[in-house]
Amino acid sequence: MTSGKLLMVGAGLSGAVIGRHLAEAGYNITVVDARDHVGGNCHTKRDTDTGVMVHVYGPHIFHTDDEEVWSYVNRFEPFQPYKNRVKTTSVDADGKRGVFSLPINLHTINQFFGRTMRPEEAHAFITEEQADTSIEDPQTFEDQAMRFVGKDLYEAFFKGYTIKQWGMPPSDLPAAILKRLPVRFNYDDNYFFHKFQGMPENGYTAMIEKILDHPRISVKLETVFDRNMGEAYDHVFYSGPLDGYFGYDLGRLGYRTLDFERFTHEGDYQGCAVMNYGEESVPYTRITEHKHFSPWEHHEGSVLYREFSRAADADDIPYYPIRQVKEKALLNDYVGLAERTDGVTFVGRLGTYRYLDMDVTIREALDTARGFEAKVATGESVPAFFVAPV
Repeated sequence: MTSGKLLMVGAGLSGAVIGRHLAEAGYNITVVDARDHVGGNCHTKRDTDTGVMVHVYGPHIFHTDDEEVWSYVNRFEPFQPYKNRVKTTSVDADGKRGVFSLPINLHTINQFFGRTMRPEEAHAFITEEQADTSIEDPQTFEDQAMRFVGKDLYEAFFKGYTIKQWGMPPSDLPAAILKRLPVRFNYDDNYFFHKFQGMPENGYTAMIEKILDHPRISVKLETVFDRNMGEAYDHVFYSGPLDGYFGYDLGRLGYRTLDFERFTHEGDYQGCAVMNYGEESVPYTRITEHKHFSPWEHHEGSVLYREFSRAADADDIPYYPIRQVKEKALLNDYVGLAERTDGVTFVGRLGTYRYLDMDVTIREALDTARGFEAKVATGESVPAFFVAPV
């Protein structure tokens, strides 16, 4: 079947990587996307007035410990070093508003409490005086934060931001959302801890265009997928919304979406790429200044976005799966429906209803493509999911 015809629904990372791998294996690939560009939510483009490379659907910073994935992306676009250093405005322990570094580190702790503690002193202060050690098995987001940093830091840096981001109290969110609470007892303010971190020199769209640049790949933009399209292909890889594939017959899975309020500035507006706003009274979650995502470039003008989070409506772009109890129950129903559907494999963030970092998306796409080859080679049926969404 290596001369077969395969359809990739979605020209984001999943569709591009699976399509490229299988095109190199001899398959003929068609990629369709309803948008007028490739790249999905990773789409980047130059602002015509300032020349700034803009992350159209919000910032994407590449970070991974997966050496194969890092080599893969650099095969198509050189990555420049980039460290994500996030700042946040909030109110300190004395009620004074200030700018602090995230994740919480020794500088944040000393600044917030007006102290000059050394690492060992700060560790003892947080673990013995601030952390709520009565919480032995954190079940909620709030429990998790209170258990590890205590009430003051939780309320300053997590509570208000989380309420705005998720539209519900942190006490209603599972602890898993705050999987790892990075608290550093040194002055390291690099937001991520992965071995490889960077940004594609010419943007993510340029990288994905190169991934899709293969004689066996045909890309059709502004093309809305219809399930009847699959009849012309040997197999479909679908990276759109899982519930959307079935026409939302069982109901809609819940998502949070983002609204972006664009503004410009001559010069440097905030001195960093990402400024969070921890206070619930500030309606937006953060301001992103996009020229700082390409520090190897120089631009006088600046393009910025205020981000507002809200529940996604039917016509909105889905960003973050909610995955509360009712969503998980509905997800189980859709998974059962998908597993009874032949000829299609669901992939990516939307297809599996999970929040995925870019490196994980690429890793799963490579593994899916290889898994597909193996199934075909042995004559086994191709599963609806190579990665279980539940």
